[in-house]
Amino acid sequence: MTLQDRIQRWIRPEIRALSAYPVPPAAGMVKLDAMENPYTWPPAMVQEWLQLLQNVSLNRYPDAKAAPLKRALSTALGVPDGIDLLLGNGSDELIQIILMALAQPDRCVLAPVPTFVMYQLLATGVGMRFVGVPLTKDFLLDMTAMRAAIIKEKPAVIFIAYPNNPTGNLFAQEDIVAILQESAGLVVVDEAYFAFAGISFMSLLSKFDNLLVMRTLSKQGLAGLRLGLLAGAS
Repeated sequence: MTLQDRIQRWIRPEIRALSAYPVPPAAGMVKLDAMENPYTWPPAMVQEWLQLLQNVSLNRYPDAKAAPLKRALSTALGVPDGIDLLLGNGSDELIQIILMALAQPDRCVLAPVPTFVMYQLLATGVGMRFVGVPLTKDFLLDMTAMRAAIIKEKPAVIFIAYPNNPTGNLFAQEDIVAILQESAGLVVVDEAYFAFAGISFMSLLSKFDNLLVMRTLSKQGLAGLRLGLLAGAS
């Protein structure tokens, strides 16, 4: 049996049909595609960080709950009292964790499209259907279509990038609130680009128990750290 025969026999057809998420090399170029902060830390901060690293016990397992880091992030990001954080290897791992927890036969993931491609890629990876609802010609949420899809598909989770990637715009807050009110499943507001928008749904976490707010430090000069966080009721 050849390698191709094994792939055809064992790899699910929907996985074989996926395209890779391309990250082209950028050596010697002006790098704009990954939305990273082009500026590094000030030298004094780098030195302080290196001094802290000298005292890290690399031979020991880290605190699995990362309690001190969660407290610091909650304070820095204005996470409401009573709201817990889940940390991950960037936003991608958090999306995967959510989907793995929800995956069952015939359950679907819903999102307005075009949007961040990892929602569909990871949904397919865990065996969930992905339903994309096209935006209007002005890149706004088509609320008639969204409501119809919510009623028909009964999604386990809805992902809404805020601001949206790749269109770059903020959807109307009242539309997202309506989606929260009308959805039986989870609604993840992905605020990866919050630093460039300044508007957040973090303050509504105490009001909606189906709301999760996702952030990443990747767009704030720490892309190499690969730290994402998910805030929600515990």
